[in-house]
Amino acid sequence: MSDLEIARNVELKNITKIAKKLEIDENDIEMYGKYKAKISDTVYKKVKNKENGKLILVTAINPTPLGEGKTTISIGLADGLRKIGKKSILALREPSLGPVFRNKRRSNRRRICTNCTNGRY
Repeated sequence: MSDLEIARNVELKNITKIAKKLEIDENDIEMYGKYKAKISDTVYKKVKNKENGKLILVTAINPTPLGEGKTTISIGLADGLRKIGKKSILALREPSLGPVFRNKRRSNRRRICTNCTNGRY
């Protein structure tokens, strides 16, 4: 199956059900529709003293020759943790900035982009 076929066949789960499964209070999430939300930093403050909690930051300069970058590695890591029975949450910040840099080279005007993925804003 192609990536598009896989994406179209996935049944999305309601984010509130996912939050409950991860023991995150509904007051600690900021909803963006039914399927995505931001998690309040109070959640981290509530669990930071737990012995078994971990925060993993993934960083890199360039993707590998095959194209695996931070996003691919982060998704694989989160999926792997879930596969072995661990609770995991993945937060991706400012994905796909490549289009922004390509557009910047074509334009005489400087562009500042935050939280956009299509390079047009």
